[in-house]
Amino acid sequence: MIFIAEIGMNHNGNFGLLHELIRRAKEAGADIAKFQLGWRWGEDEINRITPEVIQNIVRISDYYGIEPMFSLIAREAFEMAKPFNFNRYKIASRTVKDHLDLVRDIVAEGKETFISLGMWEGTGLPLEADAGRVRYLFCKSLYPTAPWEITDLPKDFDASPYDGYSDHTVGIETALLAIARGAQVIEKHFTLDKSDTTIRDHALSATPDEFAQLVSLGRGIRRCLDVGQ
Repeated sequence: MIFIAEIGMNHNGNFGLLHELIRRAKEAGADIAKFQLGWRWGEDEINRITPEVIQNIVRISDYYGIEPMFSLIAREAFEMAKPFNFNRYKIASRTVKDHLDLVRDIVAEGKETFISLGMWEGTGLPLEADAGRVRYLFCKSLYPTAPWEITDLPKDFDASPYDGYSDHTVGIETALLAIARGAQVIEKHFTLDKSDTTIRDHALSATPDEFAQLVSLGRGIRRCLDVGQ
């Protein structure tokens, strides 16, 4: 099982919160702390991540023993990330929909790449030939997503093209259901305060206590599935 704490923009532009967000993600059992790179570039935008900020994230993550990862939203983001030689990348479904040429270039780097398909409207998978490097995540691109709006969650992830689930629902129940159906990668938004209204993602995120519960129960479910095979 891989658990990804999607910190994203939940730092609200206050990069002084990075220490606490990464620390709490590690304490909650996350394997990966994920951020978004290349979504907004203006001087006054809350997610204006520079190479210096990336280096700080790398140092903090190394200190707490958690792997950092970035969603690459634009080609500028890809170029900015290259010098850091990350183990893996994440590609959001919006990028798959709008910039498939960029997706191909990222995958060509040879790194393991998680790709969400919430906005993919094409026939089949976007990169059939690269399935060895790519791990597709089922995703519903609604923010937030109500549990009853997940009507097409795979019944059996092992029999589907998906390795895991990128969750935008309120609560952890749908993510646990995905694990029970065979998902081996779970991405869940992570926040220190769900009542924060700076950006919409706080409302659909898990608090440290909720994320820790997700990890504990999820790993237990996965062990039960593995024993039953």
